[in-house]
Amino acid sequence: MARVLIVGAGLTGSLCAALIRKELPRPVHLAVWDEAGDSGGRMTTARSPCNPQSTVDLGAQYITCTPHYAKQHQSFYVDLLALGILKPLTSPIEGMMMKEGDCNFVAPQGVSSIIKHYLDESGADVYFRHCVTQINLRNDKWEVSKDKGPPELFDIVVLTMPVPQILQLQGDVANLISKCQRQQLESVSYSSRYALGLFYEAGTKIDVPWAGQYITSNPCIRFISIDNKKRNIGCVLVFLITPESSEIGPSLVVHTTVPFGVSHLEHSTEAVQELIFQHLEGILPGLPRPVATICQKWRHSQVGCASRIRTCETSSCCAHVDVP
Repeated sequence: MARVLIVGAGLTGSLCAALIRKELPRPVHLAVWDEAGDSGGRMTTARSPCNPQSTVDLGAQYITCTPHYAKQHQSFYVDLLALGILKPLTSPIEGMMMKEGDCNFVAPQGVSSIIKHYLDESGADVYFRHCVTQINLRNDKWEVSKDKGPPELFDIVVLTMPVPQILQLQGDVANLISKCQRQQLESVSYSSRYALGLFYEAGTKIDVPWAGQYITSNPCIRFISIDNKKRNIGCVLVFLITPESSEIGPSLVVHTTVPFGVSHLEHSTEAVQELIFQHLEGILPGLPRPVATICQKWRHSQVGCASRIRTCETSSCCAHVDVP
C-alpha cells in the first residue's frame, strides 16, 4: 500500500487529504504532519485555558464566497452548510466591504471545525509537533526527517505549508527546485500580524451594537470581533449573556494592522500583548480585564503577492505548480 504524507494540517492540507482519500482508485496510507499542537493552520480556533467551552477564532474570521467560487466549489459549500459546519453570517460587521453577489459564512463551532471535518473524512493518521526539516530521495522513496525522532519513508509527499518554510527545507528536495522556480517562489510575499484572544468570566457584558468592527483610525488595531456574537452563540442585541450560555463567558479577538505586525515581529508576545491592550482601551474604554488571553503571532498571515510557477525549459520538476 502506497504511503502518502501531507505536511501541514491547515485548510489546504486537510482538504487535500480528504480528496486523495475520495478520488484515488486504490487504498493508500495517509499521514498528516503539522509542527503546531493542533490542526487549523491559519484557520485556528483557540480554547480558553480556564474553560475549554469558551473559544475564539484567531485566524480567519469568516468565509467569503464569491459568485465564481460559489459555482466552482458548490459541492463543498452545500456539504458544509448541510452538516451545520458553516452557516450564513448574519451578525453585523461594521466597515466590512461587500461586493455584489458575495456571501459570507461563519463556523458555529469555530473555523477550525472545517479543518477537523476534512481530516475526519480523510481517515488520515494526524501527528502534531512534527516539524519537517529535510527530505531526501532514497531508492525511489522520500525519506522525510523531522526535528525529533527517526526519519520515515513515503511514496508521495505533499507540501502545503507557507512558501518560506518550503524553501528552508534541506536535502534533495531543495535541488529539485530550479533556479527559475526558486526565483518565483521567493517573490511570494506574506503579510504579518498578531491576533489577541481574550476570554471573560461568565456574566460579563460587552455592550456594543456590532459583532465585529474594522478599525481604520488606529495604528495598532485593524479588526475587533465579539467572537460568540459573530457566531450567534449566546447573544441578543447588545450581546447580553443568556441563561442558555450562563456558564460560558464572552470571548473577543483583536487583529493588528500589518504595519504594526511587521514592526513588532521579533518582539516578545508579552510586550506586544500589552501594547494591544493599551490601544484596545482607547477603542473600548472600560473593557473588563479578561481572565485569560492567548497572543498569536502570524508571521505568514495572508499572501500579499502570489506567483504562478511554470517550469523553465531547463527544469525537470513538475510541469505546473500554483502557489496560493
